[in-house]
Amino acid sequence: MPTVSAHVARTLAQHIDAVFGVMGNGNAYFLDAIETRTAAVFTAVRHEQGAVVAADAHYRASGRIAAGTATYGAGFTNTLTALAESVQARIPLVLVVGDEPTSGPRPWDVDQIALASAVGARTYTVGRTDAAATTVIAIEHALKYRLPVVLAIPYDVAALEVSASSDAGALRLPDPLAPAGAFAEGMLEEIAAALRGARRPLLLAGRGAWLADAGEALGRLADEVGALTASTALGRGIFPRGEYDLGVTGGFGAEGAMELIREADVAVVFGASLNQFTMRFGSLFSPGTQVYQVDVAPAATHAHVGGFVRGDARIVADALVSRLRDEGAVGQPSRSASWRESVDVAAARAYEPGDELAADGRLDPRSAARRIAELLPEDRVVVSDGGHFIGWANMYWPVASPDRMMMIGTAFQAIGQGWPSVVGAARARPETTIVLTSGDGGGLMAIADLESAVRAAAGRGCAVIWNDAAYGAEVNLYGLKGFAEAPMRIPEVDFAAFASAVGAEGVVVRTLADLDRLAVWAAEDAGTRRFLLLDLRISGTVIAPYQQEIIRVNS
Repeated sequence: MPTVSAHVARTLAQHIDAVFGVMGNGNAYFLDAIETRTAAVFTAVRHEQGAVVAADAHYRASGRIAAGTATYGAGFTNTLTALAESVQARIPLVLVVGDEPTSGPRPWDVDQIALASAVGARTYTVGRTDAAATTVIAIEHALKYRLPVVLAIPYDVAALEVSASSDAGALRLPDPLAPAGAFAEGMLEEIAAALRGARRPLLLAGRGAWLADAGEALGRLADEVGALTASTALGRGIFPRGEYDLGVTGGFGAEGAMELIREADVAVVFGASLNQFTMRFGSLFSPGTQVYQVDVAPAATHAHVGGFVRGDARIVADALVSRLRDEGAVGQPSRSASWRESVDVAAARAYEPGDELAADGRLDPRSAARRIAELLPEDRVVVSDGGHFIGWANMYWPVASPDRMMMIGTAFQAIGQGWPSVVGAARARPETTIVLTSGDGGGLMAIADLESAVRAAAGRGCAVIWNDAAYGAEVNLYGLKGFAEAPMRIPEVDFAAFASAVGAEGVVVRTLADLDRLAVWAAEDAGTRRFLLLDLRISGTVIAPYQQEIIRVNS
């Protein structure tokens, strides 16, 4: 007869096709069942945090929920930083772990339910009679609330045999949230009237709009009112008409584009939480801008929002288009159309080109980022670790859609999650080039999963390491204040040698000419070329604009 672990594995595999993790005593029976009794694909990582990070990246790259797995105790506690990131970023995934026996904790057991709860993750514990049903409930919870869940298998339950259980049933998930009630209807009318009368309308969209599949609806709304568009860092590429799109807002935005946003008289925000970075610490909009927000959150998320509608971004965008068309002739040009036709969007989105070398003789990251953008394969997904360097890819590398640029770690202000992100993205998009952008500090922190990244992505993987021999953000924030810099410095590490050690190709890049290897690599057959790591020896004296903004605020 199948075991409890087998019931969990078989039920999970009905809804999840990718599992990432490290095997141990607590999840051995589960992983054996995944391998021998299901069609789900297991990919090993070398550190347990990588199990959660890979599952997180898989969802961000594909929209399909995935699972991580680890043993009890030390295996579980190793997942906590990654689990906290997924909670903060609202990423649904299932973490299957071993847990203490039902008879009580052993000396090496910890209160895993309390630890998971401390970072915001709910735990479901399976029993002998409810393994399949509990697994379905856990998956439903993750998808409904867009949060990671922990699915625990007690040690003394894992191998118990259970007679074949009845079908646990299909997933029951809520429909997209439609605005309801007189207040919502009144607010929709107010927003439609504001857009109808606007002379300089702006639509801003975030990751929530992408999850709602609102891109086309937002494009229709922008055309209907003649709006310029912009997005958050996690919503880049959502609007279909790039010629009217100002790109990313906040510290990653081009200064000319941010000036145009401040000219807007009406701004409607879809599926964006309006955090301090998107809002440029309160200065994104001018004081005279009427700001409306559409979100599934219970209430407005920023003090500058003057009107709020709770609802799915696509449903609300379509409702606004219907109201606007009911009031005027279909296809009639908006009186605001002249604004977006009159501005030079391309010029507004331009960034500083940088020099080949900075004053200290090391590579200027701005010029390096521009050159890399010219050479990377067009069909790519970029995964980013956290750190000062995040500005370069976000500013200089074009993004076709929000699922092609993800920043894993930034929601929880963590670094060291880059390498396992490659694993998850590679399994989610096996035909696409996966590009990691990471600093040397984060790259070293997660170096155990360099091997995992190379193995999973192979010739479709490329890593760009911004190597300034420092924790750059700390140098910029605290070095400038006169703090001792020794704790902020890293002896320069040869990442190219690390790459060679695990079967990848490593290239040390000191000049723009050294990037020619990337051009050749991009033209080679992905089936025969090796994973490519570019070890960019960049200058730490060039500070990203978003970091300059943080320095200004903190000073």
